[in-house]
Amino acid sequence: MSDPVQPQPVRLSPPSPLLRRRRSKWPWLVLILALAAGGAIWVSRDTTASSSAAKGNRPNQTVPVGIAGVDKGDIDIIDPALGTVTPLANVTVRTQINGVLQEVGFKEGQIVQKGDFLAQIDPRPYLMTLEQATGALQKDQALLKEAQLNLARYQKLLKQDSIAKQQVDTQESLVKQYDGAVASDQGQVDAANLDIAYCHITAPISGRVGLRQVDPGNYAQTSDANGLVTLTQLDPISVLFTLPEDQLPAVMKRLSTGTELPVTAFDRTNSTKLATGKLTAVDNQIDTSTGTVKLRAEFDNPAGVLFPNQFVNIQILVDTDHDVVIAPQAAILRGSPGTFVYLAKDDGTVAMTPVKVGPSQGDKVEITEGLSAGDKVVIDGTDKLRDGEKYKLPDATSGGPDKKSGGKADKADGGQSGKPVADKPAPAPATPADDKKSAKGHHYPNTI
Repeated sequence: MSDPVQPQPVRLSPPSPLLRRRRSKWPWLVLILALAAGGAIWVSRDTTASSSAAKGNRPNQTVPVGIAGVDKGDIDIIDPALGTVTPLANVTVRTQINGVLQEVGFKEGQIVQKGDFLAQIDPRPYLMTLEQATGALQKDQALLKEAQLNLARYQKLLKQDSIAKQQVDTQESLVKQYDGAVASDQGQVDAANLDIAYCHITAPISGRVGLRQVDPGNYAQTSDANGLVTLTQLDPISVLFTLPEDQLPAVMKRLSTGTELPVTAFDRTNSTKLATGKLTAVDNQIDTSTGTVKLRAEFDNPAGVLFPNQFVNIQILVDTDHDVVIAPQAAILRGSPGTFVYLAKDDGTVAMTPVKVGPSQGDKVEITEGLSAGDKVVIDGTDKLRDGEKYKLPDATSGGPDKKSGGKADKADGGQSGKPVADKPAPAPATPADDKKSAKGHHYPNTI
């Protein structure tokens, strides 16, 4: 037998370079298309869910809020300012003569009254000057008396034509000279007495004594810049403060009617009331660099709570608006629509209501337009509200006010908390086991 024919292997030619490049790109194209398709599906699903939550779920949401009533009443128009406590009198006590300081009659920080003894300058040099002036005065007085007697005799002899008229005229001139000398001597005596009085230094005003500047034994001079001590009046005391020029017309209008404007001083934190006084003076010009005007208020300060150069917060009562609509400050919101509030309606929804506000006092603000007495406004939870959205009170189980209360807030707390009475508690949410029960109470087998 002949040998069987062996099959020859088939040799395939290698793929061309172009085909190899095309095959290598296919896996990457498939991967890119798969990622793009997955991203589109995810974005579409997220957008649909967000749109559904924004459009379908929010209108059905009931937001818990706090509400308060709108009332009528009086509100004070108060202008705040920053002031500095300034004494009505601040005196540097100086010696009016030169001399040795013999005695100090005060303690540092002591309260003294006008006329109280403060210090004593050595008076002996001035006592000697007084003796000299007194002696000169007595001498000239004697000469004046003699000249006056001689003039009287000369005038009598002139009438008898016994002496010349020239001699009488000379005597009259001598009398006038001695008269002037006596007057000059009297002035020297008075000056010496005044110097002696200056040796005894007394308080020119009532107030608090500062720190002593000169110790006893030193030679005090009138040229000393610091003086002996500083005396400051504390009761009454004043506060200097400034107001913007735009607020000045209202103040001047009230002052022109003779009205006394009350002024209250608070501490630096504006939390503690220090004193109550009145406006006493307004400066005569406006400071052009700041556009403000200075004012002075006076306070009784028997306890010394106001101290010189102390910074205080000032509130000046300019006027009072009577019988106006007043709303809580917390209800006032500001945004793109302007100033507005959320009005709590009787149907359980809120309405965005534009308002115009006037002066404010503490946590109250005057409403000039947009609300009326008896309205209810939202004061808590406004950040979660939208116009027309349902609301509920924190302890309520259904939106809106209770039907039995007629939409009125609880009168016991002025409508601040306003808890309506619920008709019946809301049913408990169903559990998964309850969903699988039939009407007859039988259980169905669990299903996947």
